[in-house]
Amino acid sequence: MEANEKPTNMAEKDPKKASKAEDKQVKKNDTLSNTKGSATYSAKDIFVLEGLEPVRKRPGMYIGSTGTSGLHHLIWEIVDNAIDEAMAGYAKNITVELLPDDAVAVRDDGRGMPVDIHPQTKKSALETIMTTLHAGGKFGGAGYKVSGGLHGVGASVVNALSQWTKVEVERDGGMFVQEYKRGIPEYKVKKVGASKRHGTKVSFIPDAQIFSELEFSDRTILERLRQQAYLTKGIRINFYDRRRAEAPFFYGFYFEGGVLSFVKFLAQGKNKLNEDIFYVEKEMEHMDIECAFLYVDDTRVTEMSFANNIHTPEGGMHLTGFRSALTRSLNNYARAEGWLKEKEENLTSDDVREGLVVVLSVKLRDPQFEGQTKAKLGNPEARTATEAVINEAFKDFLEKHPQEAKAVIQKVILSAKARLAAKAARETVLRKGAFEGLTLPGKLADCTSKSAAESELFIVEGDSAGGSAKQGRNRHTQAILPLKGKILNVERARLDKMLANNEVRSLVVAIGTAIGEEFNMEKLRYHKIVIMTDADVDGAHIRTLLLTLFYRYFKEVIEQGYVYIAQPPLYRIQLGKTIRYAFSDEEKEKVSAELANAQPTKAAKAGKGAKAKDAAEEEEAAQEGDEDGSVGAGEGSAEGKSDGKRQPNIQRYKGLGEMNPEQLWETTMNPENRVLKRVMIQDAEKADHLFTVLMGDSVEPRKNFIQAHAATVQNLDV
Repeated sequence: MEANEKPTNMAEKDPKKASKAEDKQVKKNDTLSNTKGSATYSAKDIFVLEGLEPVRKRPGMYIGSTGTSGLHHLIWEIVDNAIDEAMAGYAKNITVELLPDDAVAVRDDGRGMPVDIHPQTKKSALETIMTTLHAGGKFGGAGYKVSGGLHGVGASVVNALSQWTKVEVERDGGMFVQEYKRGIPEYKVKKVGASKRHGTKVSFIPDAQIFSELEFSDRTILERLRQQAYLTKGIRINFYDRRRAEAPFFYGFYFEGGVLSFVKFLAQGKNKLNEDIFYVEKEMEHMDIECAFLYVDDTRVTEMSFANNIHTPEGGMHLTGFRSALTRSLNNYARAEGWLKEKEENLTSDDVREGLVVVLSVKLRDPQFEGQTKAKLGNPEARTATEAVINEAFKDFLEKHPQEAKAVIQKVILSAKARLAAKAARETVLRKGAFEGLTLPGKLADCTSKSAAESELFIVEGDSAGGSAKQGRNRHTQAILPLKGKILNVERARLDKMLANNEVRSLVVAIGTAIGEEFNMEKLRYHKIVIMTDADVDGAHIRTLLLTLFYRYFKEVIEQGYVYIAQPPLYRIQLGKTIRYAFSDEEKEKVSAELANAQPTKAAKAGKGAKAKDAAEEEEAAQEGDEDGSVGAGEGSAEGKSDGKRQPNIQRYKGLGEMNPEQLWETTMNPENRVLKRVMIQDAEKADHLFTVLMGDSVEPRKNFIQAHAATVQNLDV
C-alpha cells in the first residue's frame, strides 16, 4: 500500500458531479445540434473509420483506459501472444525489456509470426496481423488449440497506439523485419538476413498523444510475469530494465510446480492448517483444469482465478464451479463424519472459504470473456467441468488425509458460528445506532453539510487534539471524530469481537456504509476520510491500525480514493512577528536560513542611526516567540553565533495537541494550505502480504521484516 502525495483544496470537483455535468452539456449540445442541423443531416455526415483508426479514436474500448493501467496493457497484449506460443508447446523462453526513451521489447522463441502472403489481404501475414483488427491465428484452424487472445486485436492495438513499432521475425532460415509509425507500415516486410533461430521480437514506443504518462513500473510488470511463469510450467521468463544504463536490473522466473508453487508463494508468512496442499490437474470436456489450495489460520480468502493464463479478477463460471464443489464436498464430509447434526443448517460458501488460499487455472478452446480486458469468464461449460473435477478430487483428498480434513472442518464450522455471531453484532450496532439518533456516535462532531462530496471526516488521535480540531474546523464541511488510545488490531480479530470495541464501532457508524455483508458504498457519508495522528511512534502505530481496518473491511473506500493521511507540520519557526511552518528537517533548515537572512540585526540598524526606541521594540518582538512556547536558547537560537544576526526560534511539534485551534486549522485543516496524502493500493497482493506480516500473529516474519528494513528507517522517534 502506498500513499501518493496530493495537495487538495475544497475547490476540487467531485468526479461523479463532474461526470453528470458533462453528460448534461453533451445532451444540451446534441439538442442544439439536432435543432439547428437536422435539415442538413445526410450521408456525408456518416464517417467510416478504416484500418486502425477506431483504436486511436476510442482506445479505452480496447485497453480499458489511457492511464497507467492502459499503458501496461500494451505489454500484456504482446506477452500474452508469447505465452500462447508457450501453451501451444512451441516457446520455452520469453524476454521482456524496458529500454531508454520509453521503449519496450518482448521476445519469444516460438515459431515466429508467418510472413508469407495472406490469400485474402494479398499482403504479408505479418503486416496483416499488425495492421488489421480481428486478424490472427486464434479463430480456428491449426494455429492454436488454446490461447488467451480471441478477438485478434492484441498486436494491432499495440501497433495503433504506439508512435513507433518494429517487428523482427526469425523463421524458415531468415530474418524478416517491418516498422510502423502509429500503425502505418514504413515499408513492406523485408528479409534482412539469414538466421537459424526462430521466434518473434516486438519493440514499440507508446504514443504520447494517447497516454497521459509513459512511465512503466517494473514492479507491476514483475508481478504479472511471475503469475505467467507460475501458470505455465517449465517456461522461463526474463525481465530486464535497461532504462538506466549504469545500473541495469534483471529478474528471472522459472517454476516447475505450476499453480502448486503459486499457492505456496501466496501463503508465505501464514499459519497453514494443512501442510499437504490439495492439487489436481485433469482434462474434462476438452478443458484442462488445474487447481491448488490450502487453508490458513486467517479470516480472509485469497482467490486467484485464470482462464488461458488470463487473470479473471471478477471470477466467472470456472470460479463459480469451484466454490460450488468446495461447499458441497465439505458439507457432505461434515455430515458423513458427524460434525454437522441433522437439524443443523449447511455450511455456506462464505463459511468454507474463510482462510482459503486458492489458485484456479482453466484452459479451454473458445473462452468467452467479458470485454477486451477479460475480467470475467462466461463459458457455462467451465462451471460444470470445474465442479465435477474438484468434487471428485477433493472428496478423495479428504478421505486420504483425515487429520487435515478434521482441522479444515473444525475451522469452517468455527467460521459458521462466527458468521452468526457477527450477524447478531452487526444487527445490534445498527439497531442501537438507529435508536441513538441517526446512527451517529456521541463523540462525533458532525458537519452541517449533507453532501458526501464536500464533507470531510477527520479521525483525530486523542481528546486534546480533538478539542482543538473541533474549535478550529470549518463546521459546514468538516466533521471530527476523536479516538481514545489505540483501536483494536482487526488483523487478529473476528468481526463480532471487532464490533464490541467502542472506538471501532464509533468509526463504523460514523462512516455510514455499514460493514461485512451489509456494506453499501452508496451510503458513505464523507468523500474525504482523513487520518490525523501525531508525528511520533504512537501516532504511526495508530495510523497503521486504522489503515489495517480500512484495508480489511472498507477496501472499496480506499480504492475509490476517499482515504487520506494528514501531514501536520513538524516545526514552528518564528523570528520577530514572522511565523513559518516546516514539514521536514530540510524545509526547516531552508526556512530558518531565509528568515535569518531576510531581517537585519539590531546592530546593523543601530549602525544606520536607529533610535533606541526602535531597538527596544525589536528586542521585545524577538521575545514573543518564547511566550508562544517556542524554544528560546535551544535549536536555532542566537547563542554562539558569530555573525551577529538573530536566529529564529524553532519549536518541534510532537503532538497535535500542542497546537491551538488556529494553528491546527492554518497548517493541517485549511484546504488552502494543507497537504494531504491520498492512500492508494498499488498492488493488492503485496499489500495483503505486508499487512499479514506486520499485523498478524506470526512473530518470525515480522522480526525478519524489521531486521531487513532497519537500516532504511530515517528519523526514528523513540
